[in-house]
Amino acid sequence: MTKNYDDIINLPHHQSPYRAHMSLHDRAAQFAPFAALTGYDASINEAARLTDDEIELSDYHADILDFKFNNILEHVDEYPEVSVVYFEKDERKSGGAYLSYSGKIKKIDLFERIIVFTDGTKIYMDCINDIDEITG
Repeated sequence: MTKNYDDIINLPHHQSPYRAHMSLHDRAAQFAPFAALTGYDASINEAARLTDDEIELSDYHADILDFKFNNILEHVDEYPEVSVVYFEKDERKSGGAYLSYSGKIKKIDLFERIIVFTDGTKIYMDCINDIDEITG
């Protein structure tokens, strides 16, 4: 059974007199994927992100670090250049990451236990795992 549409095939396309024609952008938006779980991907990615645990220094390592701090403290007015490995806590989950930083020391605040570098970077002394003076 075939239908013959000759009676309507050449008629003009219907246009509503009451509603504006939908733009192509809005028409395409109808077929965009629907995200029923908004933020789910971000939650999964955050849970999968790995952090390190902070290592507690042994007494021997802490003594060596104190010796290095004292040596640098004696020459702080000469703006010594150092390389520091320190632990930075993660803001969102437990743990954090070990980071490296190199620069010239501007001052050491023993009361706040902060090392201030010439570029304004501040690192807490209690978070430092290793510090080496750069010579040359």
